[in-house]
Amino acid sequence: MSELTYAVIGAGAMGYRYGILLQEAGKKVDFIDAWEPNIEAVKEQGGVWVSRDHEGRHLVPVNLYRPEEYTGNPDVWIIFLKQMQLEDMLKRCAHLFKDHQVAFSAMNGWGHFEKINQYFSTDRIYGGTAIIATVLNGSGDVDFIGKKGTGSMHMCAMNEHITDIERAIADDFTAAHMNPEITTDFKGTCMAKIVFNSVVNTLCTMYQITMGQFADYEGSHEMTQQLVSEAYAVCEAAGIPMINSVDEEVESIEYASRVGNPLHYPSMYQDMIHGRPTEVDYINGYIAQLGREHNVDCRTHAFLTHGVHLAERAFQIHHAQEK
Repeated sequence: MSELTYAVIGAGAMGYRYGILLQEAGKKVDFIDAWEPNIEAVKEQGGVWVSRDHEGRHLVPVNLYRPEEYTGNPDVWIIFLKQMQLEDMLKRCAHLFKDHQVAFSAMNGWGHFEKINQYFSTDRIYGGTAIIATVLNGSGDVDFIGKKGTGSMHMCAMNEHITDIERAIADDFTAAHMNPEITTDFKGTCMAKIVFNSVVNTLCTMYQITMGQFADYEGSHEMTQQLVSEAYAVCEAAGIPMINSVDEEVESIEYASRVGNPLHYPSMYQDMIHGRPTEVDYINGYIAQLGREHNVDCRTHAFLTHGVHLAERAFQIHHAQEK
């Protein structure tokens, strides 16, 4: 392992997952957050409650700070926030960013790297995918979905040059059982997660089912094939080479749904049921936008963007009636 130190911006489901696994692998990790109920719960409890597949709940001590309280100087910032939260949080953390530091993010959707690039040059930004299921049960309470070592991730430098620090980060992620793979195509690597989420995140949210329940539906393969093919057509028109073929991407989605995380309700569903805005505009909405920019028909992704927003509204209506 390297001598790198880390700080996680965004102590939510994925922020906790990455930070706690790195901490358990022996790395120095701090957490920065702005959600007051979470901060207060962690301080009161003396840490974060961590479960795996709803079992073995135990308290893990962590160092959690508001941006204005933090005085650390980490080598690597790991950024996991909702797209809608990022701009404000980066402003609150701006005084902490130094020239020697680098940033890694595998957030859902597209739009975050432009914001991160306002604080870090392209040679200090690393993006990627994180096909690692995690649920935030509530303030200071997280559930890691899947057995230890389950899940995978890709990482790539924004300038597409592999560096010693990227290799060192990958070594640390390997020690933390996150199974990283370094690639050299930044946009294609990041688009892989957008395409993945455009299927399971969106459909499981609309129909309020787990990934495994989606995979069990006899029409799921055809639905997955249609969405992936449509997304790949627009990526080809936009000159974005993908890291997998269409068939490989479909297989990856089906394996994750059927074998890797069959009991998992994706993050978009978690947002909807807790009354938070979903990120569908940055996922299916982004694919549809890219289609409009390159004259490629992405009507399925455009339709599903509306479908999720309608599902959000319907959920609010039904639950308001129940009260």
